[in-house]
Amino acid sequence: MDPFHIDIPQQDLDDLHERLAKTRWPGELPGAGWDYGVNQAYLAELIEYWQHGFDWRAQEARLNEYPQYTTTIDNQRIHFVHARSPEPDATPLIITHGWPSTIADFRDILGPLTDPKAHGGDPEDAFHVVAPSVPGFAFSGPTTERGWNTRRTARAWAELMNRLGYERYGAQGGDFGSIVSPELGRQAPEAVLGVHINAVANAGVPTAPGDLDRLSEEDRKRAQENETWWYAHSGYATQMATRPQTLAYALNDSPAGQLAWNLEWFVDWDPTTSDQSPVSRDAILTNVTIFWLTGTAGSAARLYLEAGQDGWGERPAPSGVPTAVVNFKGDHAVRGLAELSNTVTRWSEYDTGGHFASLQAPKELIDDIREFFRGL
Repeated sequence: MDPFHIDIPQQDLDDLHERLAKTRWPGELPGAGWDYGVNQAYLAELIEYWQHGFDWRAQEARLNEYPQYTTTIDNQRIHFVHARSPEPDATPLIITHGWPSTIADFRDILGPLTDPKAHGGDPEDAFHVVAPSVPGFAFSGPTTERGWNTRRTARAWAELMNRLGYERYGAQGGDFGSIVSPELGRQAPEAVLGVHINAVANAGVPTAPGDLDRLSEEDRKRAQENETWWYAHSGYATQMATRPQTLAYALNDSPAGQLAWNLEWFVDWDPTTSDQSPVSRDAILTNVTIFWLTGTAGSAARLYLEAGQDGWGERPAPSGVPTAVVNFKGDHAVRGLAELSNTVTRWSEYDTGGHFASLQAPKELIDDIREFFRGL
């Protein structure tokens, strides 16, 4: 375990600003808005802020507030935050981000989770939090060999928690983390006391013949609506799951292009009509800047191909680990589909937040995590 401190050379930041100033704009159809993809006026305004208003050093200092380390697991460097609670009997909890996120998404929830007393909560709800960067992402990247799918990542997490001396712990995750965390429960059921997931990525549409027949009428309708929605929104995933290297050249050469690519999710396609809670400009740009400075946009995209080759579109094996699923505004998990692979003991629906719950509904996410693990 080697201590890690983020300290980006100034020349890298200067290079970023120079590239932003030289952005070549493609133009767009009059009145197109968001119908063809990210709106140019919106992107131009955000890039202007990235150049002249965004303070990377302030974000860097915030990221460095919690102890960080790197270690090598299965020939891959793994970066992680290890935020221990002042409460000695706190429950260990490993939390996993998704795409296009980094551990920066968790900054607003680490304090309340590790030290609830200092945030008006019950000390008995405290957690020792481990927040790793997914292999290939940010400071855990790039990957240097094939095969870093969600199952291999889960095995690495089990090894990481073992090295940290945690024999019994909980797992939480959203987006790709909603696949990794249950998989961790399948691979280490004797160690994982419970799994809590949001922005569930593999329980929105049927994945096997006969799945729809197993659902209630309400769930069947929801799953069919999800299929229609996903067909219209899955272009980014298809590209990364089939030809990520081709995309990597553009993302690694143009910060404007990388920002536009990541915005597809961060702003919910069209922020002018979305009813989700907005993600702040600083949160979006902190994530994108980390990808840019570490040169890992292409490496992170490879996770989609690796996961697809490992059967991402198939239904996971059943897990007996108690599992909580939470749907925030715009999430698409269907309980009947989730129950085909998980022992769902808690199901929550919120009419606020969004796909990035730790950024869009941190209080509700924290409360749901606490209530679930309190029962265990």
